[in-house]
Amino acid sequence: MPRRLLIALLFTTLPALAAEPVRLERDTSGATAAGTTFVAPAGWSQHRRGDAVVLKAPEAGSWIALIDVDAKDASDAAAKAWSAVDPAMQRERTTATPLGDKDGWREQRVFAYATSPDERRSVSARVMRYGERWSVRLADLAHAVSGKREAQIALVFDELLPKGHVRETFAGRRAHALDAARLEALDAFVAQARTTLDVPGVSVGVVQNGKVVFARGFGVREHGKPQKVDADTLYLIASNTKSLTTLMLGKLVDEGVLTWDTSVRKVLPAFRLADAETADKVLVRHLLCACTGLPRHDLEWILGPADATPALTLEILGRMTPTSKFGEMYQYSNPIAAAAGLVGGHSAYPSLELGAAYDRVMATRVFKPLRMTRTTLDFDRATRGNYARPYAFDVDGNLAPVAMAQNTPIRNVRPAGGAWSNVNDLLRYVQMELAQGMLPNGRRYISAGALAARQAEQVRTGKHSWYGMGLDVDARWGTPMVYHGGRLRGYRTNMAWFPEHGVGVVVLTNADNGNVLMDALPRRVAELMFDGEPEAQSAVEAAAETAKNAFAARRRTLTLPADAAVVATLAPRYRNEVLGTIAVTTLDDGRHAFDFGAWRAPLASRRNPDGSTTVVAVAAGWSPELLADTRDGKRTLTIRDQQHEYVYVEVD
Repeated sequence: MPRRLLIALLFTTLPALAAEPVRLERDTSGATAAGTTFVAPAGWSQHRRGDAVVLKAPEAGSWIALIDVDAKDASDAAAKAWSAVDPAMQRERTTATPLGDKDGWREQRVFAYATSPDERRSVSARVMRYGERWSVRLADLAHAVSGKREAQIALVFDELLPKGHVRETFAGRRAHALDAARLEALDAFVAQARTTLDVPGVSVGVVQNGKVVFARGFGVREHGKPQKVDADTLYLIASNTKSLTTLMLGKLVDEGVLTWDTSVRKVLPAFRLADAETADKVLVRHLLCACTGLPRHDLEWILGPADATPALTLEILGRMTPTSKFGEMYQYSNPIAAAAGLVGGHSAYPSLELGAAYDRVMATRVFKPLRMTRTTLDFDRATRGNYARPYAFDVDGNLAPVAMAQNTPIRNVRPAGGAWSNVNDLLRYVQMELAQGMLPNGRRYISAGALAARQAEQVRTGKHSWYGMGLDVDARWGTPMVYHGGRLRGYRTNMAWFPEHGVGVVVLTNADNGNVLMDALPRRVAELMFDGEPEAQSAVEAAAETAKNAFAARRRTLTLPADAAVVATLAPRYRNEVLGTIAVTTLDDGRHAFDFGAWRAPLASRRNPDGSTTVVAVAAGWSPELLADTRDGKRTLTIRDQQHEYVYVEVD
């Protein structure tokens, strides 16, 4: 069956909205009373409540409501929406986040509302104007639901379109040559964006039709110092490493060392999951597909033992249990992606330690043949000479250096995110992808089949997008864009290419506030290729305002230094059997701090709406929040991600 016909069948239209909830068997198109269109996810229930459409998650208590209102401004629109859908809602609004103009929407705002940690949920309103009318999307979602159903929730948000609006498409259009004038416009965009976002350094590269047409740096390696970034400057590329790891696996498939359908336990007998049935199903192709049902599980390597090795990946996996059915939905998870590299390394070099084997197979199958001469997995080598230091905003919204110790734990799961690279090296990789496995010298590096298998759909991430093996594919603009982004403390990076047009782009930044450029830079290149609507600049401006507002709003909730009465209730030392130890220490300036072993951060405190107390380790890059309490007569600190909870208990 042709792919377009198959997709059309997947997205059917519900003929009429019922007053009682109707469970949806497949992703289903619909419209609000005023004609705003949307797609509701499979497995959710849908019904009408007055003028609102309510979508209920399969898990009780989580829902999204869509409604159109007449209002004087965004705040008024949100208030009228809550009054219509949940008039008893009395939560305090904590932030108002602007979003850029997109898909016909103007004056977009996201309002967040106060919750307490033990509620384990988020409450928000997204408000957007089209003409004189406002559309509002209300959401009251448990963290476990938003973590597990990330792609389904994004489907609702991404496909919300004004009545009669036709999304911009580049289908059937021929890309312009990126000539001097268009590259000058790109240059100006990056330069202005870097200043607007307060990013110390940005390096950008573009290829078209097999040639590098743009490769340069903007700004500096280190804030306040003169050394410039350039196309050779190294950045920690984080999850972009996954694309390189799955490329390595493709090389091993070509060599006959393994196949995409080889059982992982056959290749690496030490591979285990807490759920044995799921472990038995995992093939090589599933390690980087985000489709096994395994959730994010990052705290165990971020706060893991300081002396850990890549074997920690297997320990973590042995404790992991799926939270959705195998192949049912997209769930991004770093430990199982890290296992992909361990499988490849062990298959090629079974006598070496797991980390050393991975390093060797990447050097021999990827870095050397692609002439990625500066790319490395060695932090010590990378952080000598021409590399970009990481930055983020501190608790007061000022640019501050990120302690590299926050990033070094990635070494233990490095196939998922531990590579350092630069624009010149990554452009060689992108050129090879666009050339379908051929090198500039005319030699074939990898078979077209092994290369293409990585882009094939493994699990859907949206109406027009899917995840392959370590690669995202998004066709919402009518022409596929293949990409993968990377985020670690103080680094935001992306590489993307348009296979139908022979154009690829790399963007590397050394600040968390460069996050928007991961999407805005490829978008700006697309605008220049196709004379597209100017959305990229709006996204950058909105992101700059968002950062300023978000830090100001968060700062208002914190007592810094931490309230003395709160500090007095803390135990000197806590321990969790999986995560290890936290000590409460005193810094040279007299402030109290949490000592996580590899790094320390001063303490702030916050009184939550329910009267509980959160203690925050305030550090640029990451400020973990821990709920202070007692259990069974012992003082505790609780840290959570969306689907897991870890309790530290006081120890002598």
